[in-house]
Amino acid sequence: MLKYFLILGLLLSIVACNTSMSSKEKQEYLKKGKQITQATFKELSGNLMQQMKLGGPPQAVPFCNLQALPITNQISKKFNVTIKRTSDKLRNSKNSPTKREIAIIKQYQKLFEEDKELLPIVEIDSYNKKHYYAPIKLNAKCLACHGELRKQLSTKTDSLIKSLYPEDIAINYKNGDFRGIWSIEFKN
Repeated sequence: MLKYFLILGLLLSIVACNTSMSSKEKQEYLKKGKQITQATFKELSGNLMQQMKLGGPPQAVPFCNLQALPITNQISKKFNVTIKRTSDKLRNSKNSPTKREIAIIKQYQKLFEEDKELLPIVEIDSYNKKHYYAPIKLNAKCLACHGELRKQLSTKTDSLIKSLYPEDIAINYKNGDFRGIWSIEFKN
């Protein structure tokens, strides 16, 4: 019996050690996560703004529909991670949040409502995978497709969005609103 408890204690201590990070390691993953989200945002927004200049929402919405995930996947491969942008108000169901991502979104929403700072989160899951989460806030440029209907978001653009994303609920935001999260899973 004593042998059983010793083995159990050893296993629990191994699991506990594997699911924690040192401060230095957390800082490294915060830095990596920020670098990856900035690179992804720069690539996505740069391409999207180019499409907006070429033809406004009628050009940008179909581009985003076809190219946002492939661009994100390309950057994921470059950094050897899985990158996801998710929300509780989805446009694309392929970005549906996991249970953990829903909890993170709710945590950020509460902090946002309390006018508190939304800081990135780094953690290790039960499979010893490292994750980085960071808030996504809307800026004025995003409102042409995510803003308030009949204000920043025209009925015509909304109809185009609904034709590509029939279950879209990612509208009626204001500048600076909390939109969702970046979710990055590190593969190594």
